[in-house]
Amino acid sequence: MTRLRIATRKSPLALWQTEHVAARLRAAHPGLEVSLVPMSTRGDEVLDRSLAAIGGKGLFLKELELAMQRGEADCAVHSLKDVPMELEPGFALPAILERADYADAFVSPHYIDLAALPQGARVGTSSLRRQAQLRARRPDLQLLDLRGNVNTRLAKLDAGEYDAIVLAVAGLERLGLQARVRTRLAAPEWLPAPAQGAIAIECRDEDLATRALCAALDHADTRTCVEAERAMNRALHGSCHVPVAAHALLDGPHLHLHGLVGAADGRQVRAQALGRGDAPECLGLEVAQALLAQGAGDFIAAAL
Repeated sequence: MTRLRIATRKSPLALWQTEHVAARLRAAHPGLEVSLVPMSTRGDEVLDRSLAAIGGKGLFLKELELAMQRGEADCAVHSLKDVPMELEPGFALPAILERADYADAFVSPHYIDLAALPQGARVGTSSLRRQAQLRARRPDLQLLDLRGNVNTRLAKLDAGEYDAIVLAVAGLERLGLQARVRTRLAAPEWLPAPAQGAIAIECRDEDLATRALCAALDHADTRTCVEAERAMNRALHGSCHVPVAAHALLDGPHLHLHGLVGAADGRQVRAQALGRGDAPECLGLEVAQALLAQGAGDFIAAAL
């Protein structure tokens, strides 16, 4: 195989991620011709409603998967946090690249951190996970929806529509906007989306040639961590309708997983466990069961 076509969303961040993957593939396979197939997805086009209201993060994948099925692309690049816990039948993730910064970023032109915000300040985020953790810390805040790509969100902040917004550190860094990070919201006090900061390559399960090319970029330690986080989320039947957060850290043979399920009113339950790095799914299931034992099921049922 001498040519590889990668489907991608058209947002600046998606294009950066796909160009990054393309460069890595060219370096791993000298002589390989890699081209991008930019596409618009329903998740990118419908910006006046939350993702939960229009069908969830899977909307960012559907058109790219159809392009692969039609033979217009060989693989697709995604932010792994946007990939549903269960892939559509016939698809696989042959590579998960080394994770960038997993944390969320507090971004504000006037305030250094969350504690510095005045009473009733306006904070923009459409993520239920971020909203739940914000309410737990600062129930006085006005939480307002915020959609669009990173530059659009920053422009709305700079125009005065919000006092602060919360974004992923990795996305800001990839776009050269790391100076906009005022404070990292880091684990274990603040937990990210499962697999946040990791880039994944998706292809058709039966396309063995593409799978073999992409597998050269797989990062084993990152895969271990995100498999634990995604297994926890899967066991909780998590989706963008439910505020679920997780962060796993690999320390030698040991894997430490923190998990959280939140409610719209700011209530939350947390659990953590230490397990073996060679059994990430078992650890994810263990933390999910601990969360359910504390009443997470009631939060999940209320959100669905």
